[in-house]
Amino acid sequence: MAPVVPRSGDAIFANVERVNSELFTLTYGAIVRQLLTDLEEVEEVNKQLDQMGYNIGIRLIDEFLAKSNVTRCVDFRETAEVIAKVGFKMFLGVTASVTNWDAEGTCCSLILDDNPLVDFVELPDTCQGLYYCNILSGVVRGALEMVSMKTEITWIRDMLRGDDAFELQVKLLKQVPEEYPYKDDE
Repeated sequence: MAPVVPRSGDAIFANVERVNSELFTLTYGAIVRQLLTDLEEVEEVNKQLDQMGYNIGIRLIDEFLAKSNVTRCVDFRETAEVIAKVGFKMFLGVTASVTNWDAEGTCCSLILDDNPLVDFVELPDTCQGLYYCNILSGVVRGALEMVSMKTEITWIRDMLRGDDAFELQVKLLKQVPEEYPYKDDE
């Protein structure tokens, strides 16, 4: 039997059931708008979007691992490449580039030139502190935590704020050792 080979992001994206991108974008916009109405403080909305993303990420990793046939990554560098090339393509239909590695290989940037969450979006002056796509940082953080990587995700650049791309800085805080269940037979 031939070994199972990891599938590329394009191959997975072609076979995944999709929702209309405009519906997805407008629904996400409605959620952000409702959070702004309910919470009133932009910083609270940023925290809530991150928490929502985290909750999605801890569940999304199961689907990702099941459909992508990705095996355990050797290091954080490989993990970042898989997120950028397979994960983003699988769930958002876009790829990211991985750049700006530090000397230790524990911090990098994921750069998205295209982001389907921001189609039709313009931030009003009252929302200049809002990280509109903060849900993505939570998704990445939650997914990585489920594979034993404690990370800190920070927005560096945001096209809604006038920058030329969307840039997420991903910093590995620690690799959590895997804990195995207690054995009864000892």
